[in-house]
Amino acid sequence: MKFVRFAQGTESGFGVLEGDQIRVRSGDMFGSHTATGQTLALSAVKLLPPAMPAGMIALWNNSKSQITKLNRETPKEALYFYKPVSSFATTGDPILYPVGKTERVVLEGEIAIVIGKRCRNVRATEARNVIFGYTVVNDITAQDVVGRDKTFPQYTRGKGFESFSIFGPVIDTAVDPLTLWIRSSINGRVCQDYPVTDLALDPYHIVASISHTMTLVAGDVIACGTSLGADPIKVGDVVEIRIDGIGALVNRVVAAD
Repeated sequence: MKFVRFAQGTESGFGVLEGDQIRVRSGDMFGSHTATGQTLALSAVKLLPPAMPAGMIALWNNSKSQITKLNRETPKEALYFYKPVSSFATTGDPILYPVGKTERVVLEGEIAIVIGKRCRNVRATEARNVIFGYTVVNDITAQDVVGRDKTFPQYTRGKGFESFSIFGPVIDTAVDPLTLWIRSSINGRVCQDYPVTDLALDPYHIVASISHTMTLVAGDVIACGTSLGADPIKVGDVVEIRIDGIGALVNRVVAAD
């Protein structure tokens, strides 16, 4: 199933997307829920980020292609940082380019894991049991901000501007992540086109690794890391991150203070 969260007027809710219709459900998306019998046209609502965790966990240096090209060491465990909830956005929202605060902003197309139940110290072979589904992420990065202080890489700061964590439009609970491809484009020009199997740590090993440090809870989102082709974006660009089988994020870049 493809779960979405949506707003209609002053109300919000969640449901299952079937074609261009949302079959509304009540209860807890990650727990007990039932169909209400109400159906909404996708065109009649505003989609919201499909989950609202306290922040987004995001991996670094998890692409075999990048590791080879940049002559890095392959990580033995997940290397990650945290992105604030204030940076969340979804498809159709503007990408707010922080004019005057950065000179190089890049897209990063990724697949993300959505956790379905509280877990700690899980094995990779158990991870499927705690994963709710998968979604699409654009982990936008102000690269010059990350490297501005030579003594301390500022990943959270450089990736934490408003609208820099775009994800959605759905959480797909049925896909096999290892069969999927991520494609990123700017104004129709493809700049990233890579399989999920390019990940050095697959989604199951990512969950296992992180769960040995922190307790994961239902709704947590883990961006799995990007590959080569993370190109710069500028004001006026239309950016698309697509994973066939899940969906696409389409966003226009606009100037912001």
